[in-house]
Amino acid sequence: MDIIVKKKEKTDPQLGKALDERTVQELIEFGCINLDKPAGPTSHQASDYVQRILGIEHAGHGGSLDPQVTGVLPVTLERATRLSEVLLKSGKEYVGVMHLHKDVDEKKLRETIKKHFVGKIMQMPPVRSAVKRQLRERTVYRFDILEINGKDVLFHVECQAGTYIRKLCSDLGDKLGIGAHMLNLRRTRAAQFVEKDVVTLQDLQDALVLWKEGNETFIRHCIKPAEKMVEPLPKIWVFDSAVESICHGRDVAVPGVSQLNPFDAGATVAVMTLKDELVALAIARMNSADVVQQEKGIAVKTNKVFMKAGTYLV
Repeated sequence: MDIIVKKKEKTDPQLGKALDERTVQELIEFGCINLDKPAGPTSHQASDYVQRILGIEHAGHGGSLDPQVTGVLPVTLERATRLSEVLLKSGKEYVGVMHLHKDVDEKKLRETIKKHFVGKIMQMPPVRSAVKRQLRERTVYRFDILEINGKDVLFHVECQAGTYIRKLCSDLGDKLGIGAHMLNLRRTRAAQFVEKDVVTLQDLQDALVLWKEGNETFIRHCIKPAEKMVEPLPKIWVFDSAVESICHGRDVAVPGVSQLNPFDAGATVAVMTLKDELVALAIARMNSADVVQQEKGIAVKTNKVFMKAGTYLV
């Protein structure tokens, strides 16, 4: 996203801390893990395993996966657990195998997908789901057939959050008049978290042992600063002098803004220090153009504070 500079100012090196200067313990207290969820446990159980491995009190996750589904599961640690909801509305990608109950012409299969299962679709959540069972609109951005082996179809789907892939497969089978079901599924992306960067529970366990032996390289690979969770959000960077009041719940006034991304009024915005530390999540009261042009007023209304009070106390 573009960065609009309203007023440039340097940050005091004695206040706060650049992300790459955080200790491992600080990462554990306010960090996230791109976990490769194994088949078997629920998403809640997987985050509970992380909690037990690290010996912490809190761990959450951003977007549930069925027990037998594997792949990308962002896990938030300690003070970062309240950031999990940021990912709930973010797009997801999957690779899976669908089994057709009868033979069907490949051309018909591809045409049916293109005509009825790409773009805006109506979907009824399955019986076992976390939401109310009523028809709701979802968007499927891509639904590609990668390979066909008899009645088994390897596919790739990119979709809006809350799209049930198991239901997508069965609905496609119904539309074809032959029936179909999902054999297996792997999530390859959840928002900015991608498959190539995942770590396993065993990786995390090994990294913890190495860290306690004096080698922190691997655990820094496993645990990232919590700020990674807000990468998709527009941001507003504030002066050092404004941070402490925001930590106490004050809204962000226009005079405290140094630079910002473009955003509309009503958008969820991440409030950042000039060292790129997350201070809070907020709701924009103005659009970004007005923040740049105005000299006073409330730019964003503070919603959830994450930075500890006193971090920028002069």
